[in-house]
Amino acid sequence: MVVLDDSIVNIALPSIQAQLDITPVLLPWVVNGYILGSGALLLLGGRVGDLWGRKRTLQAGLVVFVIGSLAGGLGQNAETLISARVVQGIGAAMIAPNALALIATAFEGMKARDKALALYGAMSGLGIIVGLILGGLLTELLDWRSVFFINVPIGLLVLVGSGVLIAPARHAGRPGGVDGTVGTAGMVSLVYAITRFGEDGFTDPIGYALVFAAAVLLLVFILIQRRSENPLVPLSLFRDRNRSTSSRSSSTRHWSRPCRCCRSPWEPSSARALLRSCC
Repeated sequence: MVVLDDSIVNIALPSIQAQLDITPVLLPWVVNGYILGSGALLLLGGRVGDLWGRKRTLQAGLVVFVIGSLAGGLGQNAETLISARVVQGIGAAMIAPNALALIATAFEGMKARDKALALYGAMSGLGIIVGLILGGLLTELLDWRSVFFINVPIGLLVLVGSGVLIAPARHAGRPGGVDGTVGTAGMVSLVYAITRFGEDGFTDPIGYALVFAAAVLLLVFILIQRRSENPLVPLSLFRDRNRSTSSRSSSTRHWSRPCRCCRSPWEPSSARALLRSCC
């Protein structure tokens, strides 16, 4: 559902622009709002799941995502629609890392776990294709609002089905004050820079300034993690060759998808939370 929403809205953009009279400047933010909310808050969503409970955070994320979808379908102007997309992104940031973490903890054997993660990855790829097809069908046969409303019954069904999941033990630790703020700020800067490059090209000076800020903030974040007794992201994860290789290949595949509305060659996806969520 999270990956499906990455692509399903793209097809409906012309209809959204025509009906709501959205300016070309604001139109890309119908997609960018979701990107910023989901991509920038994945780290925080994973940490909340560690401390508050992954199952509970997943369910809360589903509720937030459904509310955002309903608000988007009922939106009457650009501001409401973009705000709803940000809410959807926040819900996605709570869903994605904790769904992967629940998969990782639900299967004890390495072979069974690898199969489950591979199936998750395959469904993510299928969701991209289905989103494009379904978005076209819903927009053509019904209305652009249906690409948002379709998430409501799906989200509620997943919410009901998640009740059978076994809730793993919570992790002890702290939410992360300084390091959480620095890490989230770095991710916000990086994701916003990507959306700037997608809109204005690689000549945008603000985009490069944001990349520089992201590099500094994320470097500080890494240094904090190295010295922390209870880090948000254990750096030992990156020493696992199999896990790192899997994460890099997933990231490459998802960031290489073209985004039709903002002309960016990158578009974030839940797969980038793999390293964080499997710790």
